[in-house]
Amino acid sequence: MKFNISYPAQGTQKSFEYDNDTAIRPFLDKRMAAEVEGDHLSDEWKGYIFRITGGNDKQGFCMTQGVLTNKRVRLLLKKGSKGYIPRATGERKRKSVRGCIVDNQLSILNLAIVKKGEAEIPGLTDVSAPRRLGPKRANHIRKLFNLDKKDDVRKYVIRRKIEKEGKKAYSKAPRIQRLVTPQVLQRKRHRIALKKHRAEKEKTLADNFAKLLAKRKQEAAEAREKLHQKRRTSSRKSETKEAAAPAKAAAAPAKGAK
Repeated sequence: MKFNISYPAQGTQKSFEYDNDTAIRPFLDKRMAAEVEGDHLSDEWKGYIFRITGGNDKQGFCMTQGVLTNKRVRLLLKKGSKGYIPRATGERKRKSVRGCIVDNQLSILNLAIVKKGEAEIPGLTDVSAPRRLGPKRANHIRKLFNLDKKDDVRKYVIRRKIEKEGKKAYSKAPRIQRLVTPQVLQRKRHRIALKKHRAEKEKTLADNFAKLLAKRKQEAAEAREKLHQKRRTSSRKSETKEAAAPAKAAAAPAKGAK
């Protein structure tokens, strides 16, 4: 079995091959994130403590944290799942994954050194591989150099020198992200002022609309009242005419008799 052993403190990694059962047996039935002593690998690993960070089986399927089995299972994966990249929004797919328990079907086991032992491992603990790029976010730079919020982060940006054959050497630095400057604060104040202005404008328009609606309702009510009064007056006139019609009819023959 191949062991990919990393040393995060120095940023280095190296692969080792161990085929004897004595070296492999202590890792069997251990879960990911479990810590295992390295004395059984060989004498040079005496005092070392490893953490299991993952692995791959002989067919290339990687171990998945949270799947409590030492076999391969088919899971319905979605966006954010390990080992799956959705091609469409909301897409899900059933794929094979290896459980988080170590067994002898693995071809590669990934380990990280938690505690360093007595002896140095050539190419792993005796060398340092610094990061090619420094931190880019303002808070990450503050954390790296233990800075206060009052300190100017721009003075602590890690620059890297670039040298090309036949050209003048120059340096490059990342653009600091989430850097709070007076211009950023001014833009924030402007956004807040615009938001307040929109809220006040919407409130004024709503009040004006409510007043207009009340006025329209009052006008409609007055119009209905006038219509009702007009109908009542016309009905009274018609009733009066109907009552006066028989009297006129009775008086008409009397005039003719004279």
